[in-house]
Amino acid sequence: MDDPWAIIGLIAGTLTTAGYLPQMIKGYRTKRMEDVSYLLLLMLGIGMSLWLVYGLLLGSLPIIVANIIAVILVFTLVGMKRMYAIRASKADAPMEKQ
Repeated sequence: MDDPWAIIGLIAGTLTTAGYLPQMIKGYRTKRMEDVSYLLLLMLGIGMSLWLVYGLLLGSLPIIVANIIAVILVFTLVGMKRMYAIRASKADAPMEKQ
């Protein structure tokens, strides 16, 4: 890495991307994601995707790496939210009489 500032970018990207992990861990443990907004996830996903494009245009490794991982984590959160919502609705559905 020729640019010493890239190290700061990699550290910043690591810290901000790791910010998703507590929410993912809590959701996994509780199997609940009702308090996480789809709008939040949509806005973050679009914003990070644009940052990724920007990083690719600049050829900036810290921006590219951080945002690839962040976009994957956002999609994972969306999947978790959807999966747990489906499970909750099935558990709440009344049992059919036989």
